Amino acid sequence: MTWRGPVDVRDALFGGRGTVRVWNVAEVPPGFEVALGCELSARGSVGPHAQEHCDELVIGVSGRGTARVDGVDHVLEAGAVVPVPQGSVLELQAGARKLRYLIVKARA
Repeated sequence: MTWRGPVDVRDALFGGRGTVRVWNVAEVPPGFEVALGCELSARGSVGPHAQEHCDELVIGVSGRGTARVDGVDHVLEAGAVVPVPQGSVLELQAGARKLRYLIVKARA
């Protein structure tokens, strides 16, 4: 999968470590907020943050890591889908290689 267009580079996102590269990957239909392609650097992390406004899906594309939702770990790898309900706290951790995933947010 090739993600094109402007990339937003974020360092130490939500107090994590490493770099996350973020692309808007699709126009979203009514009822959705955003569809983002993300690439987290090897051994990087995204710190804990609450899903304040939307329900969210985290969908693994490549690499392997962990999505922690409200303290429960879920394997994040190609094809894995991790639901993150509004109000939940999400953290991400990449393994030895960069982790690519999609974030799809639906209006609550």
